[in-house]
Amino acid sequence: MVGGEASATVALQLIAIAEGRKDVVAFLSPEQSDVVNSEGTEADNVVDFRNSLGSSSYAVLDSGWKYQYDKYNDVYRYVPLNGDTAGVTAATEANRDAWFSPAGFNRGNFRNVIKLPFNPRKSERDTLYKNGVNPVTTFMGSGTVLFGDKTLLAKPSAFDRINVRRLFIIMEKAISRFARAQLFEFNDAFTRAQFVGAVEPFLRNVQGRDGITDFKVVCDDSNNTGDVVDRNEFIGDIYVKPNRSINFIQLNFVAVRSGVAFSEVIG
Repeated sequence: MVGGEASATVALQLIAIAEGRKDVVAFLSPEQSDVVNSEGTEADNVVDFRNSLGSSSYAVLDSGWKYQYDKYNDVYRYVPLNGDTAGVTAATEANRDAWFSPAGFNRGNFRNVIKLPFNPRKSERDTLYKNGVNPVTTFMGSGTVLFGDKTLLAKPSAFDRINVRRLFIIMEKAISRFARAQLFEFNDAFTRAQFVGAVEPFLRNVQGRDGITDFKVVCDDSNNTGDVVDRNEFIGDIYVKPNRSINFIQLNFVAVRSGVAFSEVIG
């Protein structure tokens, strides 16, 4: 869901819809007044807007607006960046998979940007990102780039990343369809084996496409106890280890004297 020119009140309503559905993500931007003609206070304004939205892994907030040419009306105008953020996310899913990060120089390039009214510097990017805002920055020679992949989840979790939340949306929808086929069948070893036999190949496929690093499916007597069976319930536990995107890179350069073996330096 694209927030467009949403106020904080409307943004909260969009987040509530996404939380209720659990199969969509709301893409949001701060208000225009937070970043346009607000020189020097933009980062603080955006953080204040972010703090008004609460915590949710089903919402994504970028850092502002862009100035672009509107070819349909032959005018230049300011436009919120959430449409671009949603666009690179959709393009990432189309070209790779939903669980790849849409950020960075390979997949996060925004188009039709004349200028950013707020082009965050490194210190501002650090402040924004620490508060769950994904900076959008114009880099010399590299264009305008989505430079973060966080959701609005406030506590540290795998779900504070866009790619992990979208991975689980895909998995939950697919596995729910597999589980639906077990409705009104007997809760016995055969039915449980059917469920596991449907889920494991799907997860192996996701693993082969770099969505997860490992998984385990439990659906047996250990979680379908006699009490569970007597309540006419069926339980399948799916454990997965999602792949994580790189957010920080550390490069260490060491000058080695001639005649010294690298094995001596590296240890």
